Amino acid sequence: MKYVLLFVETEEFARELEAMGPAERGRAFERVNEWFAAHAGKITGGQKLREAETATTVRLGAGEPVVVDGPFVEGKEVVSGYTEIDVADLDEALRMVRTWPGCPVVEIRPVETVPME
Repeated sequence: MKYVLLFVETEEFARELEAMGPAERGRAFERVNEWFAAHAGKITGGQKLREAETATTVRLGAGEPVVVDGPFVEGKEVVSGYTEIDVADLDEALRMVRTWPGCPVVEIRPVETVPME
């Protein structure tokens, strides 16, 4: 079963990361790299995203599309990256996420498989 893990940073998490000294911040990133290495056999893709301020949003609906700078919502939580995984089931995805050492929120979303014609 394929899932996407959406890594969500909160304002509090960003402040805590910023307040860390270089050595402590380096160790935090090292733990994240170790997590990716430990699960490398199940990870099929993914990337860290640039800051939410770099986003461009297109609002579709009545009339012409409206293009605006920035994320689609103003909020205290921002998706900062994603990883695609291929695991047996949701339970296995949950076991992986329970050991995630990074940002405090991870959304697990199944990938919709559409048959190719």
